[in-house]
Amino acid sequence: MTDDEDKSPPARARAEFAPAVLAVVALGGSLGAVARWGLVSLFPSAASAWAVLGVNVSGALLMGVLMAAVTEVPSLPRLTRPFLGVGVLGGYTTFSTYTADVLALDRFAALACLVLTPVTALAAVAVGVRGARAVLRR
Repeated sequence: MTDDEDKSPPARARAEFAPAVLAVVALGGSLGAVARWGLVSLFPSAASAWAVLGVNVSGALLMGVLMAAVTEVPSLPRLTRPFLGVGVLGGYTTFSTYTADVLALDRFAALACLVLTPVTALAAVAVGVRGARAVLRR
């Protein structure tokens, strides 16, 4: 018995799929991070927390669209979700660091940004999913 024969079909698929997934996530993450940097750098430093809010909300909207697409369109290539979702949108959004950006804001604006980010992002995901499903089901 070879090593591959010892593995279950899902484990074999993961082992064969891992290098391709790593490559598309790395490429997508690079593209997403550059896009975020480019957009945020257009704003003065005092407005960067609000620019990051815009990036996060637009990324959440696009994530909703992507999730609807991968569930409604079975013919999409299997690397679409890791490339666009984990890679591009993972690199594009900054949910892991958005709290650091609010330190430059006064207390009211900081609190508003801290509350608005998750609330508007969740709403944007819902809008993205519903909008994409409506378009895709036509």
